[in-house]
Amino acid sequence: MAILGEALGWQRRAAVACAFLAATAVIATAQGAPITLSVNLTDAPRRILHATEVMPVKAGPLTLVYPKWIPGEHGPTGPIENFAGFFISANGKAIKWERDKLDMYAFHVTVPDGVTKLEIKMDFLASAAQSGFSAGGSTSANLALLSWNTLVVYPDGADASAVMLTPSVMVPDGWRFGTALEKSGAAKGGNTTFKTVSLETLVDSPLLTGRYFREIELAPEVTPKHYLDMAADGPEELELSQDHIDAFDRLVRETGALYKSRHYGAYHFLVTLSDEVAHFGLEHHQSSDDRVPARTFVDDQQFTLEGLLLPHEFTHSWNGKYRRPAGLATSNYQKPMEGDLLWVYEGLTEYLGDVLAARSGIWTADQYKERLATIAAEYDNRPGRTWRDVQDTATAAQTLYDAGGGWDNWRLNVDYYDEGELIWLDVDTTIRKMTNGKKSLNDFVAKFHGLGGDTAPKVVPYTFDDVVSGLNGVIANDWAKFLRDRLDSNDYHAPLGGLQNGGYRLSYADKPNAWTAMEEAQTGSINFWYSLGLHANASGTIGDVLKGGVADKAGFGPGMKIIAVNGRAFTPAVMRQGVRDARGSGSVIEAIVENTGYFKVVHLEYHGGERYPVLKRLEDTTDRLDNILKPQEK
Repeated sequence: MAILGEALGWQRRAAVACAFLAATAVIATAQGAPITLSVNLTDAPRRILHATEVMPVKAGPLTLVYPKWIPGEHGPTGPIENFAGFFISANGKAIKWERDKLDMYAFHVTVPDGVTKLEIKMDFLASAAQSGFSAGGSTSANLALLSWNTLVVYPDGADASAVMLTPSVMVPDGWRFGTALEKSGAAKGGNTTFKTVSLETLVDSPLLTGRYFREIELAPEVTPKHYLDMAADGPEELELSQDHIDAFDRLVRETGALYKSRHYGAYHFLVTLSDEVAHFGLEHHQSSDDRVPARTFVDDQQFTLEGLLLPHEFTHSWNGKYRRPAGLATSNYQKPMEGDLLWVYEGLTEYLGDVLAARSGIWTADQYKERLATIAAEYDNRPGRTWRDVQDTATAAQTLYDAGGGWDNWRLNVDYYDEGELIWLDVDTTIRKMTNGKKSLNDFVAKFHGLGGDTAPKVVPYTFDDVVSGLNGVIANDWAKFLRDRLDSNDYHAPLGGLQNGGYRLSYADKPNAWTAMEEAQTGSINFWYSLGLHANASGTIGDVLKGGVADKAGFGPGMKIIAVNGRAFTPAVMRQGVRDARGSGSVIEAIVENTGYFKVVHLEYHGGERYPVLKRLEDTTDRLDNILKPQEK
């Protein structure tokens, strides 16, 4: 086997060398004549996008690749399944391509003698499901979000920062757009050309366009400039209140006070307001791709529930894009990424994003604390922690982003987001406690993420040891042990030391707090997680069951449907009444459930009443949590 391994190693090195030479030839030519990429979005309302790429080349073998590992998505998520209409030609003649037998993202061609450029046509089918997370763009009848990685190929082995492209876009008549890319001149015939950029910058600069489009300059006194670019399915969805605009103004100012730096020439929040697209956020150096329900900016409750998204993605400009874990700082989109430090990349961003939402007034301090209570309680009731630590959820991130559904609390998911937030709250309050309030995580962030002051977009990688060193630069402590104790723990309970250091403890009440009530109203769900140990929707279908909880022991399972409770047809109110009636010495709860066409009677032996998470103030302790939430901008 050793000899075979050496032989295979030699073959791999030879293949890499050939790919490097081919890529180098293209890049050398491209230094004088960049690749041109022309994208046509006029068919976006029909969920199909078109592109033509003209690539300078030299004769000989060439491997082209479609981006696979997309920054910010932490997995091999390049949506090649929706890549279509791929034609290559030169001098008017078709050139046959062949897909690599092992790498589905690689295409082999032979460039004929005398050919100096290839014309490559391709389409992207923007028909992904309107749920979950997608590396592709989103479209509706009146808007489109273009992710450039969906409509580009480049030479295998090339460094994304060395491949230069001149992009252009054609949008439907009457549509306007926003992007971090800079125009190279006036639009001609509905086509806009942008300044030549590297492939790295292009993929990092999505474009949002729409018939109903509005741009608002935020905190206009701040340099560099910040813009809220919105596209919606109807004009009424763009009518933000002045209070909401003021909150976004404060968000810009608060980030300046926190990070003491900006790492972009201008910043664009690209917000898609639509019920026809998937909802999520994706970070970029100079912009963020934020996709939210249509009425998010005109409905106060929806605005609150989605309040973390913009602060979170904006924070990634510093934490994730500028400072990036070394394992995620790859040179191109084909190299696998290592996610072991995602508890910093995402966990710290989740913590800082929540804090910024409170400091900027997107949330009140009470709303922040109510949400924090729900996070603390959820992660304090995740039995999967006993076999899988939070470090493993980061290391295995690429396998978990599509996970979900039943028994999630036993398998776990991307727990490094919210459990990471609890760990960083613990770090912050520990620093404050050790220094009697003279220092905080703000000091770490200003130095670690503000390294070098204001800069253009670039990547400054870091390791675990760099994080530890940065924390020791604020206050000496055994931070390596502190972090590893929490990251590697298989204790049933979540790390809630940050709550106690902050002056609070997790408790439970018999009524939902305001945040939980909003979530239930918005999603149509009912939360018996901390009593019966189950989640269900308004029709009684069970979403998940707590492993080892009351419902689990009674025989409930995800996907079953509750038909009746104590002889009455199921409704959320009837279920709640059953829990109340069983409290103390009451009778057991009797339910009829349906499971794939079969019915059975089950009994829930529970007498604890309704339970919902709340934070309780610890008497005679320093209120560090409220100090954390105070605005920093003067």
